[in-house]
Amino acid sequence: MVKRLIIVIVLLALVAGGLIGFNLFRDRMITEFFANMPVNPSTVSTVEAQPRGWQPTLSAIGTVNAAQGVDLTVEAAGVVQEILFQSNTEVEAGQVLLRLDDVVQAADVTAAATQQDLDRLNLERARELQGRGVATSSALDAAEAAARASEAQLARATALLEQRQLDAPFAGTIGLPRVDLGQYISPGTVVATLQDLETMRVDFSMPEQQLPYLAIGQALHVRIEGLDHNFDGRITGINPRVDPVSRMVAVRGAIDNSAQDGPRLTPGQFVRVRIDLPAEDGVIALPQTALVTSLYGDYVYVVRPRAADPEQLEARQVFVQVGRRSGDLVELTGGIEPGEVVVTAGQNRLSNGTPVVIDNSVNPMVRSEATE
Repeated sequence: MVKRLIIVIVLLALVAGGLIGFNLFRDRMITEFFANMPVNPSTVSTVEAQPRGWQPTLSAIGTVNAAQGVDLTVEAAGVVQEILFQSNTEVEAGQVLLRLDDVVQAADVTAAATQQDLDRLNLERARELQGRGVATSSALDAAEAAARASEAQLARATALLEQRQLDAPFAGTIGLPRVDLGQYISPGTVVATLQDLETMRVDFSMPEQQLPYLAIGQALHVRIEGLDHNFDGRITGINPRVDPVSRMVAVRGAIDNSAQDGPRLTPGQFVRVRIDLPAEDGVIALPQTALVTSLYGDYVYVVRPRAADPEQLEARQVFVQVGRRSGDLVELTGGIEPGEVVVTAGQNRLSNGTPVVIDNSVNPMVRSEATE
């Protein structure tokens, strides 16, 4: 009985050992197979890191307004008698745009003018009589006072008559009429908007840290979102006070809208503002597509010859220090040496030591530089 038990235990040990040995052999063979299996190289686009000229810029978001722009209103209440303008037309300074009913005011002017003429005649008679010694000084003083009073009454009546019409305060483009003929309007009613579109101003805000880089007369460029057209101007004003809540400083620029070729700015538009700072040389800048951001830091892939086979290329991960950004470029302040070949497209398939093949025919950065 004991002998049979020993035989069973030995057989079970042999079977278990055979299974374990087979699994170990299988795993080793699979590992060797994949270790010796050739890896297909990944195709990447690259650019050579070289010192280049750098145009640092400041960016902001702003709103465009006319240098002169008002909502026109009337000073007196009345019924609209004439509308003397059409929408989107150019008007001159002092041009009459609208008239209210002015029959009563015109009659008051006529009456005041008639009274003034009479008082002037009385003043002349009083002076003549006094010269003859017939009239007293008090009579002359009364005639002079009456003449001055009638003159003031005429000026008042004329002013009230002039309030019955609306004049353009400056030359510009007038908008849509907001009143109709025969409509009764009161003071403060907006008749139309008048905008001087020859010179535009752009208002925007900058962080307080960028205040030392701003100066009156500094060039700026304005671009409408979705339109590849720059409007050039200059800074005309910088608020001397920083907003303590937002820590932003208000800035204003002026743009000669009449000198623009092509599209023109319109008051109220949303724009992107770019301010160019002094150019720098010797800056290593790469396309932003080359930069990969991770929890461990920013890095790029550089292409280098393999140590085992210098004729083959491989990708190596290199952590870098990132500086300023401008357009499609990013400044690298450390980690990359001039002359290194950096991957700009195809990084999603790479890891340390991945063999690569360079194909710059599909590199948009290379094509754009060749076009320039």
